[in-house]
Amino acid sequence: MHDPVVAAQQDSPAAALGPTALAFGVIAALTSFVFFPFALIAGGLAVTLGAAGMHQARQGVGRMWPATLGTMLGTVGLLGIAALLGAWSA
Repeated sequence: MHDPVVAAQQDSPAAALGPTALAFGVIAALTSFVFFPFALIAGGLAVTLGAAGMHQARQGVGRMWPATLGTMLGTVGLLGIAALLGAWSA
């Protein structure tokens, strides 16, 4: 009938690195020009978790696209902070 919502026995916690990086990346990209201290933390976490998620996806655990997209969005958020600080210092 319905599939269970709980995780299967073969699921690894590393499978959640990509979606977590994607969530932090979206937060970092959207808030980089408004709440830059919060975006700095979210961007750093997105890049770190995304890199770990890409490594785990190459090992066969998890998916590559959320980890890659989270890493890219985290980088965009960090570059947005750098652009904001650069504009303030000019």
